[in-house]
Amino acid sequence: MESIMDFIPRYREYQSQKDRTECLIKDLMIHCEHIESTLRKKNHELETDLRHARLDYEDATKSRRELQEQMKDMRYQLDLVSTDNNVLKQRNPYVLVLIDGDGLIVRHLHRPGEHLIKQGLEGGKKAAYALRQEISGRCDNADDTEIITKVVANLTGLAKAMKRDGTIENENDLRDFMLGFTQAKASFDFIDVGHGKERADSKIKETTRWNLRNFNCKQILLGVSHDAGYAPFLDEILRDDSTRQRITILEGFPTVREIIATGANVVNFDDLFRQDKLVDRTSPVVYSPGSVASTPLQSISYATVTQKASPPPTITLPLAPKAANTQAGRPTSVTVKSVPAQPPWNPGARGIDPPLNIDQTVLDRIKKRKDNDKLCNNHYLRGPCAKGDQCCFEHDYKPNGEELKAISHLARLNPCTNGQDCEVENCIYGHHVRFPWLVLASPEPY
Repeated sequence: MESIMDFIPRYREYQSQKDRTECLIKDLMIHCEHIESTLRKKNHELETDLRHARLDYEDATKSRRELQEQMKDMRYQLDLVSTDNNVLKQRNPYVLVLIDGDGLIVRHLHRPGEHLIKQGLEGGKKAAYALRQEISGRCDNADDTEIITKVVANLTGLAKAMKRDGTIENENDLRDFMLGFTQAKASFDFIDVGHGKERADSKIKETTRWNLRNFNCKQILLGVSHDAGYAPFLDEILRDDSTRQRITILEGFPTVREIIATGANVVNFDDLFRQDKLVDRTSPVVYSPGSVASTPLQSISYATVTQKASPPPTITLPLAPKAANTQAGRPTSVTVKSVPAQPPWNPGARGIDPPLNIDQTVLDRIKKRKDNDKLCNNHYLRGPCAKGDQCCFEHDYKPNGEELKAISHLARLNPCTNGQDCEVENCIYGHHVRFPWLVLASPEPY
């Protein structure tokens, strides 16, 4: 029979198991509490995120609706702007006509013998109406298209050239023609740019550039067929295809090959413009004693024509008397016919080049330069040289003031081809050389 003491170990074992169970339960409870706390915290975070997401969604929905309303309004405004833009594009279309009047010259209208410029004021109006009619006939929407025309020229020089050509008898005819052309239409102007070729060129070029940026300018007609100097400008603006379609060369004088090479469109109004250059039909030259003949007709540049210089004084050279002959025992006399005095010599509109005080030593030093070492006159007097590296003369030397005078003196030894008609303000060549006419009086015996 077991004693009470035998239960003590068993009780102790039970108590130990009970303690372990309680510890297990305690650990489980602690673990569950930790998990619950963690889940509770995570749930709170998720609820917060959900609340924020709902707010963001509501805000996005509101913003999207507002954006839709704004886009709808912008589409409406864009339609209005597009409509207005289309209206503006079609409003006030115009064709611009720019004419270099020194080379593109109005002649007659259907009747070759009736020159419009000789008709003065009325001729100018007729020319304006005829030009407008020619251009309007080539426009698709002629009724709504304005024709804007500007003729630029050196009025004084052109009038003198036309008088020498015989086109007009009085220089005032051209001025009256200019006024008639300008008065004919509000959009027609005949502009006197005065002395200097580049003034007409620059006005035409800058006006062309400005109007090419204007969408309402549908076409530009350039009356420059006679002048190769416009070719680089045309090469520049015709690079763009859209621009090329808006540029047309208005031809009177046959288009020079440099402009043809640009590929520009060319149109010719046969009945309105001269197809030949003005010529000087008035200049006489004395060829031999007592004989005067007219010079061959020479083409002249209308932009650079100025008043011709008055003829130099006539120099009379007496002939040496023949050996005395005996006739009836008396010597025969030889008489030299005198020539009436000529008016004082006038160098002309250009005048006499100002004198230069040259240091002979410096001049000799400059003249000693040979071949590629020679100084480029154009570079140092008007510079920089347009030929650049292609020029065969020296460009890097730095001459002083005395050397520049010497260079100028050497340049003047080459007479200017235009002489007193030269209108280049900084021309480096000589203009005051006198070429006297020699008239010999034939001897007449008693």
